[in-house]
Amino acid sequence: MALQRAARRIAAFVTISVIACCAARASAGPDLFDDLYRRGLQQNGQLRTFTASFTETTTSALLTRPLAARGTVAVERPSRVALRYTEPDERVVIIDGDRMTIMWPSRGVHQTKDIGASQKRVQKYFVDRSPAELRSHFDISAREDRGAYHITMVPRRKQISEGLTRLELTIDPASLLMTAMEMTFPNGDTKQMTFSGVKPNVALDPAAFRVR
Repeated sequence: MALQRAARRIAAFVTISVIACCAARASAGPDLFDDLYRRGLQQNGQLRTFTASFTETTTSALLTRPLAARGTVAVERPSRVALRYTEPDERVVIIDGDRMTIMWPSRGVHQTKDIGASQKRVQKYFVDRSPAELRSHFDISAREDRGAYHITMVPRRKQISEGLTRLELTIDPASLLMTAMEMTFPNGDTKQMTFSGVKPNVALDPAAFRVR
């Protein structure tokens, strides 16, 4: 159960990260958040694929110290994601539409799950939303600090807050792509993912989205 819950969180985590970077349609406005969406759409509206290295950090009351993992991610919009963890041990999470496959050799795990319901919730609240529509679901603040943009989104609706209490994004001011994302869950657990070496619109081998 814990593994399945963690996998669902990863699915939502990565899906939201792709959507939040460039999928919303926004109108121009004086607010920084509005402006970032407008500029992000103009600059990255044609983003279809990207690859990157990532560091994932998980905190929990059940852990004596934060748990760090590293690997690579490949994304093909709208709904294909491959997370390949290399540290501290190898595992793979593949999302292809409504199907998620997890292979974790050291734990003897190889399973496929239907995540259609989770995907629909993410799509409902994030895809093709204007800033005004997003504000009907979240209290949103944006600021510039230490050479980056920081966006904080706190759910206003119970349907969202039951699974997510806070979403924080860090945006690179030059590329307007996300460099970090942190989710806080109702039990106080957090999951942060930072990205480096992001390569947008690279050609991806279809085999990238298959379990090897």
